[in-house]
Amino acid sequence: MSTGPGAHSAPAPTTHDTTPDDPVERKSSMFSSLKVRNYRLFFMGQVVSNTGTWMQRIAQDWLVLSLTGSSTAVGITTALQFLPMLLFGLYGGVLVDRLPKRPTLLVTQTAMGLTGLALAFLTITGHVEVWHVYVAAFAVGLATVVDNPARQSFVSEMVGPDQLQNAVSLNSANFQSARLIGPAVAGVLITGVGTGWAFLFNGLSFIAPIVGLLLMRARELYAVERAPRGKGQLREGLRYVAGRPELVWPIVLVGFVGTFAFNFPVYISAFADDVFHAGAGWYSMFNTLMAVGSVTGALLAARRGTARMRLLIAGALLFGTVEIVAALTPSLYLFALLMIPIGLFGMTINVTANTSIQMATDPAMRGRVMALYMMVFLGGSPVGAPIVGWITDTYGARVGLAVGGAIAATAAVVIGLILARVGGLRLSVGWNHGHPRVRFVPREQREDELTTVA
Repeated sequence: MSTGPGAHSAPAPTTHDTTPDDPVERKSSMFSSLKVRNYRLFFMGQVVSNTGTWMQRIAQDWLVLSLTGSSTAVGITTALQFLPMLLFGLYGGVLVDRLPKRPTLLVTQTAMGLTGLALAFLTITGHVEVWHVYVAAFAVGLATVVDNPARQSFVSEMVGPDQLQNAVSLNSANFQSARLIGPAVAGVLITGVGTGWAFLFNGLSFIAPIVGLLLMRARELYAVERAPRGKGQLREGLRYVAGRPELVWPIVLVGFVGTFAFNFPVYISAFADDVFHAGAGWYSMFNTLMAVGSVTGALLAARRGTARMRLLIAGALLFGTVEIVAALTPSLYLFALLMIPIGLFGMTINVTANTSIQMATDPAMRGRVMALYMMVFLGGSPVGAPIVGWITDTYGARVGLAVGGAIAATAAVVIGLILARVGGLRLSVGWNHGHPRVRFVPREQREDELTTVA
């Protein structure tokens, strides 16, 4: 990235203990990173663009379901959108570590905007076919290969290390706040004038982040030395992650959750259409209520100021459990309300994993590490979406959602037990001020010490 003489120098990378449960301390002011002008421009541009993105997601899933009547086809669309991340995600990270982030984002954001406009034209003119949607989803996925790690890495260059946790949390709140607006507007447009107008809004929405990037002051960015072009950089990134348990375990856990439990386009559209026969309006409402929980989770993370492995494991366990409960509920209204805790715990997983991984990574390696994280988290969808789509079509939406939730909860329990064993811990059930208390303690700690009232 081009920086002027007044640019901040990159801080020396922090040395992290290899204990997976180490806290990452951060400031607790909920909106402190918005004081940074460059990040404020970025944030405002993303508000508009994210709204358009959520509108397109809803419209895209509903259009495919309308054209085919198949949950498997919706799963294929999701898979095509995330397949490039699975195939090329690591190479995207290598490129991001070599390239200046701001010009790179200008290219990727423009490409995604043009894709939305092309799909809008085909849909509004009545020429759209399902393969057009497949191609558009794959094209967006290709741009995302570079765009995602570039955006994740660029945050640290805008705000610096002290504000990184807050900025990551606000980014997530931003994305999920748009989820409150986007699905609602998409539902109105779909039922009122058609899906093509949602695609058109999404295409035009990319003007906002592009303008924000152009208005940034390069001299106020935190300069990070770019990796030179060379051989073995992909293997170097993999070795870097493999030697750090504080990176490995969050990536493994979000891999299971992202592959099987985060396939909401498949699950939620099937519940709206096949289980409750509620139509596009309720499909949008489900997504909106999930966003309420997600925004709450992101804002709590912005204020919390820590990123702990045990919080990530607890969030995944609760997330999977609530999905199972939602799969079993017979009531449309109760199912809708359960979207709120699903969103909250899902965002807890997202923000905690993202923050802990970024803060435990050397800035020169951040593009590759975040690309691996996003490849596992998002790239698992091409594997999981057709599988859960087939389960949903064959055995019903309830079974599909329950299976996804069970996999997330099981992964959390297994990884938690592995970490406890590696760390020399054991599960203890005791009492504290008359209330039951479940926690992990050192194996040598005596039982009578566990029940002592502090």
